[in-house]
Amino acid sequence: MGLTFTEFFSMKKNLFTAIILGIAMVSCESSTYDEVSNTEVPTEKITYTKHVKGIMEAKCTSCHSTGGSASSRPLNTYAQVNGAINQIIDRIQRPAGDPLRMPQGGTMSAADISIVVKWKEDGLLEN
Repeated sequence: MGLTFTEFFSMKKNLFTAIILGIAMVSCESSTYDEVSNTEVPTEKITYTKHVKGIMEAKCTSCHSTGGSASSRPLNTYAQVNGAINQIIDRIQRPAGDPLRMPQGGTMSAADISIVVKWKEDGLLEN
């Protein structure tokens, strides 16, 4: 009624495989390229042209521009982003799951959020 040698090692092999797969699944975390590619915030003064404009273009203007779903609040220019900075910071810092969190189509990396916040702290410099 006991297990044969072959049955025992077959079960042991299946158990080992299941444990390895479980560890692999638990250790995996879903991250986008944007979330892991730019993790450092520049120590220099942040400017719109050098630092913030690219973030806005990548994360905001697909909706916040002419023809976008939020075209009533465009974020294409320095003046538009500067004028809306308090609302932008409020929206990008909201917790996950908040329906008012932006961008709606994905997340903004912690580094990008820090750059936008530091831009305001540095005086909203254009160039």
